[in-house]
Amino acid sequence: MTDTGLPTRILGRTGMAVTRLGYGSVELRNARPEARRVTDTVAGELLNAVLDEGINFVDTSPDYGLAEKMIGRFIAHRRSEYFLASKAGCRVTDEPGGDGRHSYTRANVVAGVEQSLQRMRTDYLDLVQFHGRPVLAELIEGGAIEALQDLQRAGKVRFIGASAMLPDLPDLIATGVFDEFQIPYSLLDRVHEGVISGAARAGAGTVIRGGAARGAPSDEKQWVDASLGVSEERARGLWEHASLDDLLDGASRMAFTLRFTLSHPDLDTAIVGTSRVEHLRDNLASLRQGPLPADVYAEALRRLDEAAARIGQ
Repeated sequence: MTDTGLPTRILGRTGMAVTRLGYGSVELRNARPEARRVTDTVAGELLNAVLDEGINFVDTSPDYGLAEKMIGRFIAHRRSEYFLASKAGCRVTDEPGGDGRHSYTRANVVAGVEQSLQRMRTDYLDLVQFHGRPVLAELIEGGAIEALQDLQRAGKVRFIGASAMLPDLPDLIATGVFDEFQIPYSLLDRVHEGVISGAARAGAGTVIRGGAARGAPSDEKQWVDASLGVSEERARGLWEHASLDDLLDGASRMAFTLRFTLSHPDLDTAIVGTSRVEHLRDNLASLRQGPLPADVYAEALRRLDEAAARIGQ
């Protein structure tokens, strides 16, 4: 990968420099009735804009409908420009997006990786992450970890990770097997704040999802529609009781939320999904501003802690 000009961070023990903002392709899924439709023209423009703007971390999944096929169709010819992360454990079916269920057997993991390679028109995946909140016992029993390690030795997978949550994360971290963890976190969903640091101390890369979507609503996204890790009532209560609007200093709520996420000292990259180039550029503008000033970040944390105590954990 070439120097993108954007801020980068070494992704844990992988040794790879990834941009602090990554692109999550879930908005390209198109395969389910509830999905916002993205035309081929828009998908092509967006994916190429991601690379043109300097982002070098692209996250996807077989569960994301047509996303893998769009990546293969529109940016496979630029493969050397990006670190490609997909998922394993998604049940292999003929339908894009599968059936939403997961299976951690050797056969399904191998078949899924082979399918992803074909769809994205590449010989290797930089990172394959177990999807669907796997429990360590499931991965061991099904031979899933060994399957990815065999694919590593075959040169089809470079690094192994897991998209995981509490209470399962500590067990996965303790194995020492995983090069990376994808973890949900935002200003309004801080339950994983400490375990992010725990993963980093163990040498794993940290990829944060939901760092903007799980925060404040944009002009187009109301509280009730936001992809929050907490209830709408609690999200609104935290934001309002913490008086976070007083800290915005002219920024939008979404920009403040993303910069808060990027302020976590042990975050390597935050993936944000969008289907619009203008939103992508807004996110990049927030990235270029950098983390929140130390005093603002500390004050936001203090206010959020006090607000959480007032409204109840």
